[in-house]
Formats: sequence, C-alpha cells, structure tokens
Amino acid sequence: MDKKDSLQDVLIPENDPHYFLSREIASTLDRFNNMSASTPVNLLVVGKQGCGKSSLVSQFAARHQRPLATFQVGILSEPGQLFGELRLKDGETYYQQFLFPQAISTPNCVIHLEEINRPEHPKALNMLFSILSDDRQAWLDDLGNVKVADGVVFFATLNEGEEFSGTEMLDAALRDRFYVISMDYLPLDVEKEVLIRKTGLNEVEAQRVVSILNDLRYNTKMPMAVSTRHSLMIGNLVKAGASIREALIFSLQMSKEALEAILLTVQMELGEKEVPKDAYELY
Repeated sequence: MDKKDSLQDVLIPENDPHYFLSREIASTLDRFNNMSASTPVNLLVVGKQGCGKSSLVSQFAARHQRPLATFQVGILSEPGQLFGELRLKDGETYYQQFLFPQAISTPNCVIHLEEINRPEHPKALNMLFSILSDDRQAWLDDLGNVKVADGVVFFATLNEGEEFSGTEMLDAALRDRFYVISMDYLPLDVEKEVLIRKTGLNEVEAQRVVSILNDLRYNTKMPMAVSTRHSLMIGNLVKAGASIREALIFSLQMSKEALEAILLTVQMELGEKEVPKDAYELY
C-alpha cells in the first residue's frame, strides 16, 4: 500500500453498540490501555474462526478513541515487506514506503497484525522481533532507525488448529512477546441477544437458531464449528424469510454428506416429519 494513499486508513473506527465481551476480558483490556502509556503492550488474540477477534481489536480502538491500522500478514513473503519494498519506474529502482512505518509512528495507534501465523514465508516476520521488543525500534537501510511512538498497542490475531490450512504455529520467540487473550463462542443467551440486536429476529426465532447451532457445536458424535459470523449470516437469512434449514444450507460450508446429517438434526429439532423436496423453476 502506497504511503500517499494510506492516510485515510489510520482513522478511529466507529463503536459497535452491539458488541458483547466477557467482563473479565473487557476489564483487562482497559488495564492494558492504561499500561500502554508507560510500558509496551503487545496482545495476541487467539480463538475459533469468526468468534469476533478482529471485531475486538476494532472495538478496543473505538472505545479508547485510538486510530486503527490493520495489516494482512498473509501477503508477506520477505523480511521488511511491512515497511516497504523496492520498485522499478522508468528503468530506475526506488524504495516505496508503505503504511506500516507511518502507523507505528502515530502516537496511541492500534496496530492490528491479522492472521499473524499465515505469512507466505516465516522469515517475513523477522523484523517484528525488534519492533515488538522493549526498545520498540528497528534499523532499515532504506528508512534508517524506525521507532514506535508512545502509547502504540500491537494486536495480533490468529486461528489455531489443523482445520486452518495455510497456517503455521507462531514462532515461540515471537509469541513470547505477547500477552494472550483467548476467545470462544458466546454463551447461548448472549448470542441470542446479539442475533436480536444485529439481525432483527424476534426472541423466539433467535432462540431457535442458537439452540440448533449449539446442538451442532456440542454434538458428541460430530461436533461442528459454527462461528458467530455464521450465526449472524444465518440470522440475517432467516430474517429475510428463509427457513432455518434453508439458512443453514446456504451459510455453512461443508460436504454434502455432513450437511445432510446436520439437516437431519435440524429436522428433528424443528419437529419436521420429512425433509422438503427441492423444486426447480425458471430463473
């Protein structure tokens, strides 16, 4: 990303009035906000895919009126690429500085390193060792000494587990530089409230959706990871007039066999005697 095009990306995000977080994590985040005035704060947010990790970072920035800059680690293929890269123009090579050095030089900025365990090459993260250390600075031949401004808070988010292809376990020495925040599914009653607030479902509809989703998540024979993101997708489809069964079909990404087993569970949950047959029509 070119520096001249990046100023708009370092803005304070809007507050989400419907974002729920455990009281323990919320109070600890407020402590980290206060700590950052006098000591480096690096936070690693770990949790299931779609459980609200990125939203937590944005909400932290909004709550404390901090500018937020997000960087996709998955596109990095070589060391120092966060800062800039050599480019060719009219037969001449020049160094193009990116947003990252500007963002980390912005006082009180929140820096979000998204999916930090997904770089194209593990060595692409080497420069972060210095930036995340206690002295918070690094030397680059093209930029000189780059220092992190006062009050900057680094957030890194990652999905861990064999089901996430393309990920690598985070280097132990790099992980050692972070406090760790673990996130999980929302409690059933809280997820129901989120569905009501964000999708407009009534209480009965929201209760039916979250009950079915929790049956799927905690099924002893074939548990399935259904993220809060997918929960909202399903809720929006139901609000638009789809049945819960239809919403599951078009929202969940899985094999036909797994989907059929899930729909059988839903059929029993809803008390349906038979699965509706699909009909075809001109479209």
